[in-house]
Amino acid sequence: MKIHKSQPLFQHHGDDVFLFTLTNSNGLEVCISNLGAIIQSFKVPRDGKLIDIVLGFDEMEQYLDPEYLKTMTYLGAIIGRYANRVENSQILIDGQTFPISPNLPPHQLHGGFEGFDRKVWKLVDYNDQLLKFSYLSKDLEEGYPGNLLVYISFSLTNNNELIISTEASTDKATAINLTHHDYFNLNGSGRIDDHFVQISASNFLGQHDDYVANGEILAVKDTKFDFNVSKPIRQNWDSNLGYDQSFVIDKEYGTLGYAASAYSEKSGIKLEVFTDEPTVHFYTGNHLGINSGKNGQIYEPLTAFCFETQHHCNAVHLANFPSTILRPGKIYSHQTRYRIDSI
Repeated sequence: MKIHKSQPLFQHHGDDVFLFTLTNSNGLEVCISNLGAIIQSFKVPRDGKLIDIVLGFDEMEQYLDPEYLKTMTYLGAIIGRYANRVENSQILIDGQTFPISPNLPPHQLHGGFEGFDRKVWKLVDYNDQLLKFSYLSKDLEEGYPGNLLVYISFSLTNNNELIISTEASTDKATAINLTHHDYFNLNGSGRIDDHFVQISASNFLGQHDDYVANGEILAVKDTKFDFNVSKPIRQNWDSNLGYDQSFVIDKEYGTLGYAASAYSEKSGIKLEVFTDEPTVHFYTGNHLGINSGKNGQIYEPLTAFCFETQHHCNAVHLANFPSTILRPGKIYSHQTRYRIDSI
């Protein structure tokens, strides 16, 4: 892997924003910023050209545009402190209730009003092995207790894997559930309903009408949520709703294993996802509405999909789900791998 660091692009909150370009021996190229640990591009060589398979913007400043931020889209960014929806914007830890910021009233979505996606991360190291950032989330930021020190690292292998590793520690008991929110389109543009998807899951998480996980673990068998055999996204679905659902991955808890894959017959590109997280949230960009994407693209609903690897949604309120409470002296550590096998 080779890494090129750009000159400072601009400053945000007094810190320089950079773009780092990672390349491997096969010509795979990934651009990552220390702003929100955003994957700005993910370019796959096919038939003599590069196909950029993630949504984003041409200029990093656009990720801070107020109109874009209102869409709550989180293109290509790390999500924290807590992914997905936290019911009624509060968490209970050891008998104490902590109100957290209700940016999607009455709930919190993806970390609050200014989550990890908008922070400028500190560069820890970059070399021919990895790119590593850190961020210190201070006590009661967005309402969460504890000074939380988070590291995220990226490595691009010659086996065409982008490895994303996260690690965190805290000085007070707190809730944490990180994910990376990449929007994929394996054709580079257009709708994704013809992409073939496979998800290794016998069960999915039940949720209320407002998409908050309700604690139910339901079988995918004989439902539209059965992706155990690869099928086009549009097969069996409601095209007005798409998918916005968490799946419990069929593997031993805490072990690195296969989670999901997507394939486009048009481009011939296949993406496989491996993780040690217990669930993957499959989202088909149902609420996309961006008029200023890369190369002037319009990002409409169903023009991208996400595989958000994480712990069970809303676990802070659901005792039957694995705990997402991190305590002093313990280390939060998770890894997700995106593998391209079409080069």
